[in-house]
Amino acid sequence: MSRETLNIRDILNTLPHRYPFILVDKVISLIPNKTIIAVKNVTINEEFFVGHFGNYPVMPGVLIIEALAQTAGILSFKSLNQTASDDSLYFFVGIDNCRFKKPVIPGDVLKLTVSIEKVKGGIWKYKGMATVEDDTCAQAELMCALRKIDN
Repeated sequence: MSRETLNIRDILNTLPHRYPFILVDKVISLIPNKTIIAVKNVTINEEFFVGHFGNYPVMPGVLIIEALAQTAGILSFKSLNQTASDDSLYFFVGIDNCRFKKPVIPGDVLKLTVSIEKVKGGIWKYKGMATVEDDTCAQAELMCALRKIDN
């Protein structure tokens, strides 16, 4: 079973997201149709730290979950040997059993681990976990679907 790695150029060629909303910096391991491990380098110059929270900067939990969803999108696109296109996108369609365990702060390297649990009727279900070093920061079951879009 081959493992793939992706740099930021590869990620930008796979996902439709762009600055300031691309939340995956590198893929360190990807096994199509199974699992992916990616990282987000969390830096103080992230725009959201200006107001969240001024005196104690914390990465918003919804952005941690979005980083997991983007990681899941990369896994799905690579599993199908596709990239984002002008006529279809993977949309985030659900979150179950979401838990936040520890704050993510500037200087952290957020490790994003996502595995495919099930694909049925065009809905992809994943299990995701975000960690810093050995500490779980967030975990959730995510659902995404490929949908055609009107231009």
